[in-house]
Amino acid sequence: MSEKDVNTGFSAEERAAMKDRATELKAEARRAKGAEKAAAEEADVQAKIAQMPDGDREMAERVHAIVSTVAPDLAPKLYYSQPGYARDGKVVCFFRSGQMDKERYSTFGFSVHADLDTDDGLWPTAYALQDPSEQAWERLGEVVRHATRAAAGG
Repeated sequence: MSEKDVNTGFSAEERAAMKDRATELKAEARRAKGAEKAAAEEADVQAKIAQMPDGDREMAERVHAIVSTVAPDLAPKLYYSQPGYARDGKVVCFFRSGQMDKERYSTFGFSVHADLDTDDGLWPTAYALQDPSEQAWERLGEVVRHATRAAAGG
């Protein structure tokens, strides 16, 4: 893990991600609405995935395919300079490249806009990804389906 800056409390990677996010928000504000915006955001996500190191790139491509298939109403968009998937402009789930973040594993996570609530009040909000099996990919699809069902009317 990277050393934290004494003055800000954030690592260089965290500061860069925040700067990237501010740039993303400014770009979103300048973009046109509708199909043009959706196409541009899809292209941004695909470009970011293409830049990822081997291993993480393949996982991000698989995540992208799963989310696009299981929750086609979610729109791809960059989220802290990594692939995210949003409904009504609010990110529901996202992928974080472990190699780009200088961490030992990549992460697939959910925001507060995901429907993860359980009867017992305890649910995971992120999953570590490190060479997932086919069974793990199937489970990820089920979790995405569950997390996106309520707002989609399911």
